[in-house]
Amino acid sequence: MLIHSFPLGALQTNSYLVCNEQTQEAIIIDAGANPSPLLDSVGDYEVKAILLTHAHFDHIAGLNEIRKTTGAPVYLHSAEEDWLADPNLNGARLWTMVGPFTPSENAEFSLEDGQTLDLAGFKISVLHTPGHSPGGVSFQIGEHVFSGDALFAQGIGRTDLPGGSHQQLIDGIKAKLLVLPENTTVYPGHGPRTTIGNEKLSNPYIR
Repeated sequence: MLIHSFPLGALQTNSYLVCNEQTQEAIIIDAGANPSPLLDSVGDYEVKAILLTHAHFDHIAGLNEIRKTTGAPVYLHSAEEDWLADPNLNGARLWTMVGPFTPSENAEFSLEDGQTLDLAGFKISVLHTPGHSPGGVSFQIGEHVFSGDALFAQGIGRTDLPGGSHQQLIDGIKAKLLVLPENTTVYPGHGPRTTIGNEKLSNPYIR
């Protein structure tokens, strides 16, 4: 497995290209603005899916371009099925200073907690980790977890946006993420990667 990280757009949203060297297939996790660096790195890999940890505007700003270029279907939790087209729900109306928002078509597939996706030769566990947003999910692939805006290195996602809940976020992190092996690498929606062990030891928000 090869994991490439691309901090994209004004908010430096991490988008990930996860490649399977054996099958020459890949998945994309989150779709930040101006995704040319990510798309240029796809090369000969066939992108099988675009997985969204949630549908806040900074995680979907490049979705139309990525969809058009790769032809890959989009996966999003059912609680946010209307967010791709609605700037009131996805927060774009609150952040007009970072650029115009272009609505996207609905996701082709809905995600639910506990699902296992078989994509690009990977077994991907869907972990519902709401609180930053109602449909926030994390994706676990072996010893790697992509936590979106739930868990950061030394931090957690903000909960003052529509549909946010601090208690729900903390509960979800503890129930779904902190139970993973301590050597699990965490790839967050913003900032550097970390490990579950590091966050259990020193993250001040989840002690």
